[in-house]
Parts: sequence; structure tokens; C-alpha cells
Amino acid sequence: MQEVDLNHFSAAHEAGAFVVDVREPHEYQRGHVPGSVLMPMGHLRSRSGELPRNRPIYVICASGARSLMAAAHLSADGLDARSVAGGVVAWARAGRPLAR
Repeated sequence: MQEVDLNHFSAAHEAGAFVVDVREPHEYQRGHVPGSVLMPMGHLRSRSGELPRNRPIYVICASGARSLMAAAHLSADGLDARSVAGGVVAWARAGRPLAR
């Protein structure tokens, strides 16, 4: 499991990265990275079959704490999971767009 900074994530996102948002639905609805898939922490294990096995998965939350835990779990399951440092808060503060 890796933790990537916002610049790395931004470049990956622009290139079409697979992004999983592990926050709760009400958090996601307030604003999320465009194109991200909502998969709350409590559903991650049961929905892991929906995740790609042949490419990196960028895991994001509000600030980076939940995404670190989620990425560690996914990595233990054999997936190439990468936590986004700073999360959606850092994304928004950097002036990047949020979808609602």
C-alpha cells in the first residue's frame, strides 16, 4: 500500500484513474472527486469484487485517515491500492473541482 500526494493523484485522475471514495453517503453528496465511486468503509470487503485487479485503485476520504486503513485492507487482499494524502479536503483547498 502506498500513500500518494495530491500532485501524483491529480495527474493520475486526469489520466483516468480508478478512484474509490470510502466516506459515508452524506459526505459524498456534499462534494466528491469527479468520477469517484462511493464505497463506504463498512461495505468495502463485501464490494471488493467490483474493484479492478489490473490497475491501481486510488482510495480517498475526507482527510486521508480512513483511506489509509481502507488501502491497507485492499492491499492485504492483493489489490494495488493507494491512499490519497489529505483527501477531499486537500483536493478542494487546491481549487480542484468537486462533483455534487
